[in-house]
Amino acid sequence: MALAYEIEEINTSLRGYTAEELFSMPNNQGYFLIQGNLIKTDMPTGDEHGSLTFALSLEIGSFVRGNKLGRCWAAETGFFVARDPDTVLAPDFAFIRTERLPKESVRGYVRAVPDLVLETRSPSDRPREVAEKVQEWLDAGVSMVLELNPMKNILTVHRAGLEPLALGPEDIFEGAEVLPGFSLALSALFSED
Repeated sequence: MALAYEIEEINTSLRGYTAEELFSMPNNQGYFLIQGNLIKTDMPTGDEHGSLTFALSLEIGSFVRGNKLGRCWAAETGFFVARDPDTVLAPDFAFIRTERLPKESVRGYVRAVPDLVLETRSPSDRPREVAEKVQEWLDAGVSMVLELNPMKNILTVHRAGLEPLALGPEDIFEGAEVLPGFSLALSALFSED
């Protein structure tokens, strides 16, 4: 798949960059890795992006912890999802069920594919870039990708093999088998309180 991401640097060797090289780079903030290529991301984000990402992450994270379903990660944690060529992606929020957690923590990026990730759109994100990032997660094996669009007050739920489901302030997001029993009235998320 050809990527619309702006490629900041490409290693001249045929193998590209590895996850270990990315992790050991000074000031590696603001990059992720797709098929060995360093991809520059826009940072920092703005008010709506940060507050809505936090609100949704808090709701899901509290549910996960309260029900002992697994472990959650905050924004920009790197997940090592493919090797040779290496791919490291960094969502705005991620969750892995207990039974899928890595047995040991290692220095570096999380070496597991999340069950759920949240990607919040920034004003500078192009629709094609967002679609490609969502597809990268689904191709890696993520069960549910939540795409939060603060500018339009829409939460789109992406799942492999299913049509995306766009939800607005009048809808309820349900966690299905990824977050069994979880539901959230999006009016509470998108309200300005």
